[in-house]
Amino acid sequence: MGNKQEELEVCVWSQGHDLIAITETWWDRSHDWNAVMDGYVLFRKDRPARRGGGVALYVREQLECIELRLGVDEERVESLWVRIKGQANMGDTVVGVYYRPPDQEEEVDEAFYRQLEVASRSQALVLMGDFNHPDICWKGNRAKHAQSRRFLQSIDDNFLTQLVEEWRKVNVTVVFKKGKKEDPGNYRPVSLTAIPGKMMEQLILGVINKHVEEEKVIGSGQHGFTKGKSCLIAFYDGMTSWVDEGRAVDVVYLDFSKAFGTVSHNILTGKLRKCG
Repeated sequence: MGNKQEELEVCVWSQGHDLIAITETWWDRSHDWNAVMDGYVLFRKDRPARRGGGVALYVREQLECIELRLGVDEERVESLWVRIKGQANMGDTVVGVYYRPPDQEEEVDEAFYRQLEVASRSQALVLMGDFNHPDICWKGNRAKHAQSRRFLQSIDDNFLTQLVEEWRKVNVTVVFKKGKKEDPGNYRPVSLTAIPGKMMEQLILGVINKHVEEEKVIGSGQHGFTKGKSCLIAFYDGMTSWVDEGRAVDVVYLDFSKAFGTVSHNILTGKLRKCG
């Protein structure tokens, strides 16, 4: 990491990630004092007696977690495994971080595959890292070299799949709202997501909406973004009913800039977990 530690902390502070995996940390005991980040539990495995290498995983301290000892070739492989306890009715998730040097011997590769076999027995497994198999064609699941083909075989044997990269990419364009066109604040960013991603979003939305309606997750007082309801209509009905009752009604209009952007994602995801 070296002088990039400060840059990492700024990025984490602004993004608020739950998990941060790092490979090639180049850490040793002399880095103990500056590797810790407030609000995160640090798991690390340094490369012993040699420069370079090393893996680390930061886990947000609100998540209950523990490092796993798989008991399989732990000294030879640059990897670490952490179990994160599931919240509410969700199962535990095992997170692995792995660094494979480009010139790694086949024997060490096989040691990692034995670890992967043990770790994949968990309810859910997420594997991150630098695998250093540049000859792999992920679209066709093919590779030129024998070691790379063996890696693909291990991934397939343990029923692991790749997070589809295109679904995580978006093209962002800007749309003018009002005011001076020279002011960047008067433009709204709009994400143009991939068609498969939009289709998946609609499928997930349908399942969530059905669950919300059947379990009555949202109270009757919620009007915003609710089918058949409107915040404007609810406000108008409330105001006119007070006038009909002879009450004094004063209205103050406030325009909050980027109000939705200030809502904490952690609060939203926490509410979703409680809703099941």
